Amino acid sequence: MRPETKPAVAAGGGPYRVMVVDDSAVIRGLLTKALETDPEIKVVSTVGNGQAAIDAVKRNDIDVIVLDIEMPVMDGLTALPKLLEAKPGVQVIMASTLTLKGASVSMKAMSLGAADYLPKPTTTTGISTADDFKRDLVEKAKSWGLVARKKRGLPPGSAAAPGSSAPPPPKKLYPGAVTLRPAPIVQGKVDCLAIGSSTGGPQALFNVFRSLGRVDRMPVFVTQHMPATFTTILAEHLAQASGMPAAEAKDGEAALPGRIYVAPGDFHMTVESQGGSMVVRLNKNPPENFCRPAVDPMLRSIAKAYGNRTLFVMLTGMGQDGLKGARELVNAGSTVIAQDEASSVVWGMPGAVATAGLCTAVLPLGEIGAYVKKALMRSAA
Repeated sequence: MRPETKPAVAAGGGPYRVMVVDDSAVIRGLLTKALETDPEIKVVSTVGNGQAAIDAVKRNDIDVIVLDIEMPVMDGLTALPKLLEAKPGVQVIMASTLTLKGASVSMKAMSLGAADYLPKPTTTTGISTADDFKRDLVEKAKSWGLVARKKRGLPPGSAAAPGSSAPPPPKKLYPGAVTLRPAPIVQGKVDCLAIGSSTGGPQALFNVFRSLGRVDRMPVFVTQHMPATFTTILAEHLAQASGMPAAEAKDGEAALPGRIYVAPGDFHMTVESQGGSMVVRLNKNPPENFCRPAVDPMLRSIAKAYGNRTLFVMLTGMGQDGLKGARELVNAGSTVIAQDEASSVVWGMPGAVATAGLCTAVLPLGEIGAYVKKALMRSAA
């Protein structure tokens, strides 16, 4: 069936309902056009400032708000908590420019309840021609639209009235994946903790690190699909969440215990052994799984450098990045765990490793930090 003839429904029901908030009428029009290229999305309202958004959200059934930051009358950061209060369960995606200020405000907004961020091109031409931006916009609107409907107790894509309830999904079994309590069986000593994530990843990372706390005996490597500048701010927030030093990785620096190394935007991060020490390397090799940084190159290098001494956590994300690298880790004797489907914004990356039978455990997000902490304590015993 050709795209233009597909029914305008989302997963078996009405399209996801989106509001666009931006002070530029031209940008509102471009965002609306990009969103409605997908028949599973309907833009039901467009407004030019935060106060107008609050008024509109009270009148409309809305799943997702794409919210600009800098606007007259009321800016996006001021409007955010008021929008969340006016429409419980609505998911807000902050749209900001690729600047240090935009990245910092976006991360602050996420700490205040925003679901996600969207780096916005600085020109109208950029918005209308940037295929990557338009694809990310559509994917995030649909992913968070599904989350909004789950929070409101609606079936995916359903146009049912708020307050109706959907039956809980059946529990799923994943080949080779076993949820073990109180602690997982980790094969031998663990000298490296690695984490991969994408859509919904920043919030998931903050959750895990707040529960995990400090990791003093080993380095921690994080690859989150994110553009440059945003990874700088992500590292700062991970430091606050964990109490550990965290920063974007630098090419050639030593991988030291008790530190978090974040793959910088637009660079793959790898690790190599040099004279008995571990060294971080960055490169601009071609994107993998349409991503740079990507999880797979990190994991391939870690499997080679650390062998069977790695614990890897796959968090929420779209696609299958990390599947091949996780397989190499498991073949080397290391341990892989994944976030479960119910708590993932998108169960692409964790679902790929889980259904491939590579996981020791598939866990709700709220249990992962404590689970990893126990695993590392058992390894040190």
